[in-house]
Amino acid sequence: MYNTVAWFQVGTNEPGEARRFYGRLFGWTFEADPDGEGRYDLITYPGADGPSGGVHHTDDRTSNHAIFSVVVEDVAAVCAETESAGGKVMTPPVTFGNGLVFADLLDPAGNHFGVFSPPPAP
Repeated sequence: MYNTVAWFQVGTNEPGEARRFYGRLFGWTFEADPDGEGRYDLITYPGADGPSGGVHHTDDRTSNHAIFSVVVEDVAAVCAETESAGGKVMTPPVTFGNGLVFADLLDPAGNHFGVFSPPPAP
């Protein structure tokens, strides 16, 4: 469903520690993202059909973060509307090899969030 929070990401320079902590705390399981070039793990909740979030491996502590991502129909249009509404585009739309389109945004208060449109259906 468009315009809903559909993904979250924990960025950490200690991904093993994040996997241990969240796995123990919530029972989450982790697997390497085949498209993540060794820098991303997919998170699956107990009983879920598939991943709902990820652990991004950062280079140092200053890049650590936790953000949510909203699934949208048109990432470029949301980026334009973000700026019109007083927010900022941190990373303009990027299209991944599988067709997923993603952008990093800031709301007017400086809170970081993401938007994405899923890859086209096969």
